[in-house]
Amino acid sequence: MNTYSETKSAEGPVARAIEKQTSRIPSDVFLWAALGFLGVSALMRAANRRGNESLIAQLAPTFLLLGVYNKLVKVAGSDKYDRATPIPA
Repeated sequence: MNTYSETKSAEGPVARAIEKQTSRIPSDVFLWAALGFLGVSALMRAANRRGNESLIAQLAPTFLLLGVYNKLVKVAGSDKYDRATPIPA
């Protein structure tokens, strides 16, 4: 009977390195960064500095998505399946 680790294709070295680095960052960093970009965008709009505030505001969902990726890496990263212990079928 094949175990999950035998049938699953292994992650590449780049993906593994990215997961290792992003798992060290606290999840709060991404949330605060997103809120910070929204705040800067609101301040720019209030100061009538139109044009760049939409670009700044678009960074907020990007950081929220990075936070979701960070959380997924911590919960179900590929390193769980790279261990020698087989996963029960």
